[in-house]
Amino acid sequence: MTDQQPKKRSAIGRVFSALWNTINFTRKFLLNLIFFGVLAVIIVAAGQDKNTVKIANQSALVLNLSGVIVEQKQAVDPVDAFMAESLGDDSTPQEILLADVLEVLHNASRDDRIQAIVLDLKYLAGGGLNKLEAIGNKLEEFKQNGKKVIAIGDYYTKNQYFLASYADEVLLHPMGFVQLDGYSMYNSYFKSALEKLKVSTYIFRVGSYKSAVEPFMRNDMSEEAKTANQAWLDELWHIYKDGVASRRGLTADAFDEKMADFETKFAKANYDMAQYSVDNNWVDQLVTREEIDQKLAEIVGWTDNKRSYNKVSFKEYLSLVKPAHAFPQPAGDKVAIVVAKGTILDGHKKAGEIGGDSTAKLLERARLDDSVKAVVLRIDSPGGSAFASEVIRREIDLLREANKPVVASMSSVAASGGYWIAASADEIWAHPSTVTGSIGVFGLYMTLEKSLEHIGIHTDGVSTTEWPVLNPAVPLEKSSQNILQKSTERVYQRFLHIVSKHRDMTLAEADKVAQGRIWIGSQALELGLVDNLGNLDDAIASAATLAGIEDYKTQLIEIELTPQQQMLKELLGQVSTWIDEPTEQSPYVLQPEILKTLKEIKQIAQWNDPNGVYAICEVCNP
Repeated sequence: MTDQQPKKRSAIGRVFSALWNTINFTRKFLLNLIFFGVLAVIIVAAGQDKNTVKIANQSALVLNLSGVIVEQKQAVDPVDAFMAESLGDDSTPQEILLADVLEVLHNASRDDRIQAIVLDLKYLAGGGLNKLEAIGNKLEEFKQNGKKVIAIGDYYTKNQYFLASYADEVLLHPMGFVQLDGYSMYNSYFKSALEKLKVSTYIFRVGSYKSAVEPFMRNDMSEEAKTANQAWLDELWHIYKDGVASRRGLTADAFDEKMADFETKFAKANYDMAQYSVDNNWVDQLVTREEIDQKLAEIVGWTDNKRSYNKVSFKEYLSLVKPAHAFPQPAGDKVAIVVAKGTILDGHKKAGEIGGDSTAKLLERARLDDSVKAVVLRIDSPGGSAFASEVIRREIDLLREANKPVVASMSSVAASGGYWIAASADEIWAHPSTVTGSIGVFGLYMTLEKSLEHIGIHTDGVSTTEWPVLNPAVPLEKSSQNILQKSTERVYQRFLHIVSKHRDMTLAEADKVAQGRIWIGSQALELGLVDNLGNLDDAIASAATLAGIEDYKTQLIEIELTPQQQMLKELLGQVSTWIDEPTEQSPYVLQPEILKTLKEIKQIAQWNDPNGVYAICEVCNP
């Protein structure tokens, strides 16, 4: 029997080895087919006229933004990105770099060929009021040059309409609608599900309002969380209404927050959502698609074949104004910009994510570059690993010790760990709508011993010490729970000391505005958590002033692609443009709630703090 078992295992091994070799051969064969097909397209594309984008003397720039506006795109393998686009894979929302949109609009304002901007926003998934306002400011600059901005749409969601409100005219399809439904915050709660699965959940937290772990310990939102969330959502909605009302000449009662008000006006419009939008002055005119083309052609003229008005898409215009190769940085003083976007995780992460080590390395590059005189840390993050946050924050201390001022510039969200990494900057700038604060920490640990026992699996053993065995099959003893709770409290005290020291507060004052509570940017200014309200340009100007420099350039310091990756990105990007403009489809395939739950599960799976302690705000994106 003993002699036969190795032979048996060897036979099984041979079967699986053969199976794997077959799968591997098939995989390589298919990849080679795809590769040589792409190579053939590249060769053909390389022989084409590179200046394929033609702009008529009078033309409209169609700002057809598709996806989510971000401060920094997530790093994607160039081949994967090309294949996903070529095969029409729209399983995740596309990302639009805010800087690209601003650059396109800046150039269009000065381009005599561009006589109008058409806001075609039906595939815009959002990105935060501060980013939409930055784009809106560029639209205002465009209008000041005597050019028209016209918004067209079959419908407008809340984020789409905020941007559309900057237009001279807002046009709507006769069967369309405008959805100004305010802001809300609803979460999924897993307590009952965990109990049914017999999962033992151990939670360690500090802060009355630190609600990130509530989904694992409750089946509903706590009153404290409801109070905090209602307060910042109300303030965010107030900012939204003020902006839209001032641009559209509306009053507060035009937003119909009470269903009774809406029902009265809806009945008066004969239950027609499009007519209701006109009556409420949300849109200027109801027009069909053919009428839109006619209206725009009156401004910029028809194409030679009379099939469309003269126009150029956002992506086409971007290819003209943004060079494929980055030019070498000129000599002279610089203000460096480091973007920290996404959940903060331990270790090295790709662009579009925050790794404690990788982001600290970017800051270190700025510190060791003699031409860099100041640094702006642009933050768009709900937080994450407390350990990684401290690694990043320490690098800011080193920058300041090197006499290089650091200004933190908060984008849509800079909460919890996102505030941790900002706290020791010389100045903190936020947008009025920035979601910040959430100064608190928590720990989460789960064991499966009851789940395993339920199906007949038991765990037992011995140890040389009384230290806890951190094994998901072994329950956590009371003493271990107490140690982890005290450790969590200690991290919270460290967080408070950082805030107290750098924000000129006593510990009691810091604790009062902490407790895990979320604040909006305008509230954070009143509480002393930020120094000024403004955008990225304001933060850059302030950093230069702190450094005592007037003549300077800005330099974005980011994770760089390898030469091979850069070459593939440029080649495949050109081929993608040459083949066709990508089909714009809704990025949402799954039902929103299912997609949201899967996203939450994926984010939790990425948590990797070495101490298991997190400073994260899970509800900071309404």
